[in-house]
Amino acid sequence: MSAQVSVTATARLHLGFLDMNGGLGRKFGGLGLSLDSPVTRLTLTRTDENQVEGPEQARAAELLARAQAALAPGVAHRLTIHEAIPAHSGFGSGTQLALAVTAALRRLEDLPQDAAADAALLSRGARSGLGAGLFATGGLVVDGGRGPLTRTPPVIARAEFPEEWRVLLVSDPTAVGLHGADEREAFVALPPSSAEESGELCRLVLMQALPALAERELAPFGAAVARIQEVVGDYFAPRQGGRRFSSAKVEAAIGRLTREGATGGGQTSWGPTGFAFVESEAAARALLARLGPEASADGLEISMHKGLNRGARVDAVYARIA
Repeated sequence: MSAQVSVTATARLHLGFLDMNGGLGRKFGGLGLSLDSPVTRLTLTRTDENQVEGPEQARAAELLARAQAALAPGVAHRLTIHEAIPAHSGFGSGTQLALAVTAALRRLEDLPQDAAADAALLSRGARSGLGAGLFATGGLVVDGGRGPLTRTPPVIARAEFPEEWRVLLVSDPTAVGLHGADEREAFVALPPSSAEESGELCRLVLMQALPALAERELAPFGAAVARIQEVVGDYFAPRQGGRRFSSAKVEAAIGRLTREGATGGGQTSWGPTGFAFVESEAAARALLARLGPEASADGLEISMHKGLNRGARVDAVYARIA
């Protein structure tokens, strides 16, 4: 049995829902991408009574208790959160924390890994299976939405993200994305989208975004993501002050990036973080040099990232037997 388990889980971009109509019996669906950073990093060991420390302490303590009750009743652990993905920024931080805790517990207690089951256990797959899918495999994934009997929406496609491409993120530290009860109320209040809109979104994924990734063509991939973001952004605009972006400053910055050569601009989940894609690190650095000072003057942060084509790292250190 392992003496200590460390888990590193990374942020994800939610590039858009696919079907807010539900006329075929499934709803939501989505397209998502793993990033190399920011990360949630934690360690778990056995101890005499539960101890939790570090950022997101209260949330992590609740997650640990729920996971223990289902997977390791009667056993106590020490959980240390070393780093945490920023909450309510569009990165899927809650899901990644939950899955990191359960993955560590499973490894420590010699149980099989099962990210999809853990997402359902900790109520993290209500509308999206992207978090569980990306935790397991990384890359770019498509989930098939929620049907009447779905526990966690299944991953139905996965693609490698080209190593040379880069992702530019635009963050607004003064804004917070919709979450919690407000998010749940928003999904209840918004009417179904049209079947035509859902059909267009699914076609963009199947016949443009995924083939473009397979053939490493950034322009059609970016065009598909940009159009997905337009349709989804218009659908959610009534809950975002009438805008496609929750932060007007991020929206303006993404507009500048795309005018300067980036592509596929949009907002991840409810934001406020925006994103755009470029073909290389050199191109990304050139954009950062030109637009970074302007963004800083607006109180924004622009950073460069890679796509991550592997799942979360779960590493065990075993006690030496004398």
